[in-house]
Amino acid sequence: MTGRPGYDLHTHSVHSDGTTRPSDIAAEAAGLGLAGFALTDHDTVDGWTEARDTAHSHGIDFLPGIELTTKHNWKSRHLLGYGIDPGEGELMAALDKVLESRFGRARHMVDLLAVDYAITWDLVVGASETLAVGRPHIADALVAGGYFVDRSAAFAEVLHPRSPYYVPTFALETIDAITLVRQAGGVAVLAHPVAERQSTPTPPDAVRDFAHAGLAGIELEHPENREDWLPPLRAVTEELGLLVTGSSDYHGAGKPNRLGHFTTPAATVELLRAGVATPR
Repeated sequence: MTGRPGYDLHTHSVHSDGTTRPSDIAAEAAGLGLAGFALTDHDTVDGWTEARDTAHSHGIDFLPGIELTTKHNWKSRHLLGYGIDPGEGELMAALDKVLESRFGRARHMVDLLAVDYAITWDLVVGASETLAVGRPHIADALVAGGYFVDRSAAFAEVLHPRSPYYVPTFALETIDAITLVRQAGGVAVLAHPVAERQSTPTPPDAVRDFAHAGLAGIELEHPENREDWLPPLRAVTEELGLLVTGSSDYHGAGKPNRLGHFTTPAATVELLRAGVATPR
């Protein structure tokens, strides 16, 4: 699932921690010859209308999505939800709590960092259009201040979980989040299960728990997944009959990940859509 054509099912815009507008992602996807893409901003659906309208104007498909901040056994696990109806179920109310915690956590971290670095809350928020302010926005302010060369360096030095500046945030339990996505009419896919940034890979038993709760697929094709951690996940994915997706986790200038690095075949996207209560 490397390269094009196909769908890139994991992208971020200015509505969370990306640096480009949804319309820019749509235009770039069309220029690359992608069949379509999903916008999966963190804990928000605010960019959907712009993304959908621009995708259609460029003659490509759009799959509405979201990336949920979750945890399982105290380990961070991210969940992609596709085709949810924001007006159905309790998902959006739960995400309000996530966003409120994320916002307060970011302010606290800025206060801690401001003791040693000349950054302020106004510098962090800047012209951001998102309520999902997080560590990437703090990293951008530190980079702009000349303290680090890029986001990755800022995370490695001062924004990682063992840093004295780090503040934990509220996250949904992964199994609860899968249930909420299903109640909202959508389908759930586990994001980057063996990303290098994780201290340990997602264990197969956890995937079995998620599948029992209704997980539909797993993002095995992702530029940050560690190849040496993948074999047990590939085996359990086949065992459980889960769908395999591929994507870039595109953040514009916020990450080196390039749009369309990995893609998902149209046939798999149709299977995901078949699991959506009311196709959108």
